[in-house]
Amino acid sequence: MLRDTPPPYRTIVFDCDSTLSAIEGIDELAGGELGSAQRARIEELTNRAMDGSLALEAVYGLRLELVRPTRARVERLGAEYVERAVPEAKELVRALQALGKRVVIVSGGVAPAVRALARELGVPAVDVHAVELRFAADGAYAGFDERSPLARSGGKVQVLRALGAAETARPLALVGDGQTDLEAGEAEDGADRFVAYGGVVRRAAVFERARVACATKSLAGLVPLLLSDAEIATLSRAPEHAALLRAARPTS
Repeated sequence: MLRDTPPPYRTIVFDCDSTLSAIEGIDELAGGELGSAQRARIEELTNRAMDGSLALEAVYGLRLELVRPTRARVERLGAEYVERAVPEAKELVRALQALGKRVVIVSGGVAPAVRALARELGVPAVDVHAVELRFAADGAYAGFDERSPLARSGGKVQVLRALGAAETARPLALVGDGQTDLEAGEAEDGADRFVAYGGVVRRAAVFERARVACATKSLAGLVPLLLSDAEIATLSRAPEHAALLRAARPTS
């Protein structure tokens, strides 16, 4: 059952695909590399895993085997993540860090590409958790880390529990769009607040069970859900955060 502890939080965890960036990495890797039928199959598998109708481990390796992304293609995906970053993502991360919070990315995406987005947003590599790939000497795809918890259902629960075990980590908030994020919100010792983010894709199965949700196209909409009134007041005294706070105000 979802708990819901109001702000402030010490740690903020974000999903990557369809949360910090407006794309699904595995679908982008398939684009242009495969026939339309295979691309459609991969997109269907992704959506079924994200809405909970298929276990992630049932599709993770299969999708990568269909795509077999090269090292160069994964590097391009990193650039695509950056190009398609959700509005105010960088500004929100900067504001959270200015308040002394630890910002972490926990994603079932491929690690080299997720780290590229993290660098752009100012999130240290040590705070990026994603699935590592293996490449041959010529850059050809050679497999993925099958031991990674993030390649299976329930894996984000394991990662969040480890993050939350640190003495200075709690309370911890999680923002994400998919079933694996919801699982981490519902689990004992998971997130203290789970925010279902639907600004890119609104997954009905996730929104129906979430206690807190945000469907704005900009991540500025998360400000009142992740920050206390006192923290927002602190940001308001710093000119560099003015644009984020303006974007966070609801429009009539």
